[in-house]
Amino acid sequence: MTPGMIFLVVAYVLSQFYRAFLAVLSPVLATDIGAGADDLAMASGLWFAVFATMQIPVGWALDRIGPRLTSSVLLALGGAGGAAVMAFAQGPGWVNVAMVLIGIGCSPVLMASYYILARDYPAPVFATFAGVILGTGTLGNIGAALPLAWAVESVGWRGTMWGLTGATLLVALLLALTVRDPAPHDGDQKGSVLDILKIPALWPIFVIMFVNYAPAAGIRGLWIAPYLEDVFNADTLRIGTASLVMGLAMIAGNLAYGPLDRVFRTRKWVVLTGNILSGLACLSLWALPAGSEGLATLQIAAVGLFGASFPVIIAHGRSFFPPHLVGRGVTMLNLFGIGGVGIVQFASGPVYLHLSASAPDPATAYGQLFALFGMLILAGCVVYLFSKDRTG
Repeated sequence: MTPGMIFLVVAYVLSQFYRAFLAVLSPVLATDIGAGADDLAMASGLWFAVFATMQIPVGWALDRIGPRLTSSVLLALGGAGGAAVMAFAQGPGWVNVAMVLIGIGCSPVLMASYYILARDYPAPVFATFAGVILGTGTLGNIGAALPLAWAVESVGWRGTMWGLTGATLLVALLLALTVRDPAPHDGDQKGSVLDILKIPALWPIFVIMFVNYAPAAGIRGLWIAPYLEDVFNADTLRIGTASLVMGLAMIAGNLAYGPLDRVFRTRKWVVLTGNILSGLACLSLWALPAGSEGLATLQIAAVGLFGASFPVIIAHGRSFFPPHLVGRGVTMLNLFGIGGVGIVQFASGPVYLHLSASAPDPATAYGQLFALFGMLILAGCVVYLFSKDRTG
């Protein structure tokens, strides 16, 4: 791990933090600036939608400009700028603007590290290293759980956001100083994202990527807080504790998935098995939405654990990319993954409002929402069943 890769992982910690921190802030944002669950669903969805849209220009920039400038400039302008806007927020509209900017800032950091992995490291260890980076970066989920709740209790949410502004600027500077661009390959200036879309073997992988992360990110980044608050009357610290448990489960899943393709000599069946289990975990929340707070926390943690197959899916797709299109290839996969989260986040707010209007109690409405998450994953598994396995 070079210094540049280390700081790219640190930047990814920030990215994971920013995609999840609204869940813990939701009670104070509702009180201070009138941002309700549906407002935060919109803001969270904007983060993922902008993040996904940015993958096209980020992929081009990685192949043409390199990961150093791409990651450092966007993180400084978008990430730190968005955190500062959030610190000034006076209403839900400010939160939307902040999340758009933060989504732009965070969009290149994971793909920059994967680009370097794909160009400078042996192909058979890609999934293992990708899992380590993803698992370590998911510490941001931990920071956006109980530690964030403590910070808000100690210095207030605005003071916390100003601290994050400074930290984000510092990390961006360190990226500019330490990241080294890979040496160019012959033909690096040729090809486009359309050439990626012309590879038939990638389409079932795009489908599973689209659904894989959406339930875990949706629950961890938004729905865990209102669910526990409405069904179990949980306060901020209890929500932070449950978020911490789910975050730890997601880290464990990323680290565990990484080497499994080499252990079992298959990527397809590792991904398929894990996603089926993730879908079943979502359906268990539908079957028992109000059993107990402890049981609900374990069910949510299972969604995070089994839904962490992202690095193996990236490795599966990467095995079909030509060298000169690695940047655009990995970012295209990420576009489908993050785009799926954004679409589901956008839809989840109105869907929940519709479900809650006819449900006899909040637990039933949340259970039905989680059931839709589970069915989405299982539908993606049906399509992915027809994918071509490759471990090279």
